[in-house]
Amino acid sequence: MSIIYSTDPDFRVCRIDFNTLLEIQLEAEDQGWATRWSSVDALRSQVKEETVFLQSLMREERAGTVRAYRCLLLFSTTGGENAGGIATIDLGPARFESLERLDRESDVRKALVRIFSLASGGIATVSKE
Repeated sequence: MSIIYSTDPDFRVCRIDFNTLLEIQLEAEDQGWATRWSSVDALRSQVKEETVFLQSLMREERAGTVRAYRCLLLFSTTGGENAGGIATIDLGPARFESLERLDRESDVRKALVRIFSLASGGIATVSKE
């Protein structure tokens, strides 16, 4: 797998609905991809039925063709009113290409990259001194 940089043509940040996430999960199960939830029920137990944000992270290529994209998902968790979670999931190129992008403008792309970077590094509530 190779890293996708924000300057790569296949870098994107997308907003998807919960049903699309379920479809991606089912496709990942059908394809046998390792990066997914163990089941739809497991996904439902962790992800709140709200909008989910997706960022391309890596691409898997075989014989010069992209086989799958590994993406970060930023979502609201079922366990807390304002708690969020971040996880990865694999999806196929056709599904990936079908998702509507949010990051078309350079400034927006930079801000979204920073948000995902902070989220994947861990966010904590900080008391000001």
